[in-house]
Amino acid sequence: MSKQYEGLACDIVKLVGGRRNVTNAFHCQTRVRFSLADEDKADQAAVEALDGVISVLRSGGQFQVVIGTHVADVFDEIEPLLDLGEVAEAPAERKNVFEAIIDFISGTFQPIIPALSGAGMVKAVMALLVVFNLIDKTSQTYTMLNLFADGVFYFLPILLAFTEAQKLKCNPILAAGVAAMLLHPSWTALVAAGDPVNFFSVIPFTLASYGSSVIPIVLIVFVQSYVEKFLNRYVPKSVNLVFVPMITFLVMGTLAFSVLGPLGYLAGQVLASAFTFLAENAAWAPAVLIGGLCPVLVMFGLHNGIAPLGVMQMSQLGYDSIWGPGNIVSNMCQATAGLVVALRTKDQRMKQTAGSGAITAYMGITEPILYGVNLPKKYPLVAAMIGGAAGGLYAGLTHTHRFATGSGGLPAILLYIGDDTLQYMINIIIAMAIGCAVTATLTFFLSLRYEDKKEAEKSEPDASALPEARSGNLVAPLSGSVLPIADSADPVFASKALGEGVAIDPSDGVVLSPCAGSVTALFPTMHAIGITSDNGAEVMIHIGINTVELEGRYFSAFVKVGDRVGIGQKLVTFDKDKVVEAGYDPQTMVVITNTPSFRAVRDVSTKTVTSGDALLELEA
Repeated sequence: MSKQYEGLACDIVKLVGGRRNVTNAFHCQTRVRFSLADEDKADQAAVEALDGVISVLRSGGQFQVVIGTHVADVFDEIEPLLDLGEVAEAPAERKNVFEAIIDFISGTFQPIIPALSGAGMVKAVMALLVVFNLIDKTSQTYTMLNLFADGVFYFLPILLAFTEAQKLKCNPILAAGVAAMLLHPSWTALVAAGDPVNFFSVIPFTLASYGSSVIPIVLIVFVQSYVEKFLNRYVPKSVNLVFVPMITFLVMGTLAFSVLGPLGYLAGQVLASAFTFLAENAAWAPAVLIGGLCPVLVMFGLHNGIAPLGVMQMSQLGYDSIWGPGNIVSNMCQATAGLVVALRTKDQRMKQTAGSGAITAYMGITEPILYGVNLPKKYPLVAAMIGGAAGGLYAGLTHTHRFATGSGGLPAILLYIGDDTLQYMINIIIAMAIGCAVTATLTFFLSLRYEDKKEAEKSEPDASALPEARSGNLVAPLSGSVLPIADSADPVFASKALGEGVAIDPSDGVVLSPCAGSVTALFPTMHAIGITSDNGAEVMIHIGINTVELEGRYFSAFVKVGDRVGIGQKLVTFDKDKVVEAGYDPQTMVVITNTPSFRAVRDVSTKTVTSGDALLELEA
């Protein structure tokens, strides 16, 4: 095990409240996902400030630490620091119903994604060999390759039973054992024979095949978790090891074949009918919606609840048109938007972030480009969403679908080879090309405004009587409610002795740069920062009133004096709730300390602003 991330792992565990505050932890492709006993113990601002952490999200009842493509290496260092057997018990009613559902679906399906992806790529290679006549469908080689790939899908109920049991904290081996009953050759033979099956000549067992199914086992294990808890509570400990598994198998086997399995099978048939209806009457809708809204779904963690619909559709119909096409088009568009930013921006730090993020996004991992570039700058995100919808529309209208589950990157185009044709792969390539072309065009033209504006201002001759200053604008460094500086709760700022500006009652604790320029001052307590903008404005951002007395507690800085910063670059974070609890007003003042150098400093904001909205207009 590499020790490269040992320090980062220790810091993360400490700042999320310590090992006893972690009830569960696992990682996906870019994030470590923590379930915490008490979320208030986690210091989000401090975790975000760690070198090696891209961002932190609270979504679906999880505290998600975005790391990037090396998340597995970081998690390898985090896992030994946790003791999930001695954690504090989580308080009840911590999640609302919607969050609980998303968390349940995510915890059940996320762990099996690697197996599905691997099997999917084997299917893609097999389809490619068939299309180019390198193997024959009647050959033993084809049979064995198909076996390699189909094993995961046929025995999907067992995999789901295991992961769902882990999520619901019941015995995963018993859950897998119950799932194995559904796939036993004897039951398969009874279904094939078609003769009625009556248990003890009283309880009818519905004849249904459960290979590759999803919903039946999800229902069964959900009920099993309660049966197990009941048995563990009332069966004496001295005989628990023998009688709990025995009774569980008898009860759940009976319920599985008589009630829960048939109910899940029926639900699967209804879902299959819905998928078929959608494919025949509104094939464009899923690809357009996912293609356009996928970044938003990722931001809120909702993709974890929707992506499994593709797995369910594949288990029912043999292909996925719900999630796959829109997702891959969206990912390519996000990568393209980031690539255009890398080519257009003059900010070297942003250029590097956008360039590397675009490469990983083309491989299907979009969090770095989403949280590091597209979301902070906003215009690339808008362009990518429009492009994703345009490419998704083509994919939907041509009934494009994938034949196996896998990643959403360029290698995944092989998953669209099937039905002995390359047509679906050609269609998804065209859809991606349309989406990327629209995205690149929109991003380029929007960049003319958002990337070139400041450069143009710097190159223009100054016609005013004040040669040291030029006209320009500042954007809001943080979100919240805006007040005239005269209404500030701090009498010094309210007197305008330090200059014209505004006061903001913040709604969060992330302070971004309101302009492009250089950091000229940063108090050791990090509660105040000074920036000299490219247009000559000397900007002071003062966080809170009398917060100097906190001596830097609850504050983290991301820049130092002398650093070059771009618009929207993270400067400082602070824990607003902790500041308030300590008895301080978090009201933040944004003032132009060289106001006399300008003819006018005007407040052009609305009453409520979001980071990046227009805030102050400077007239030379």
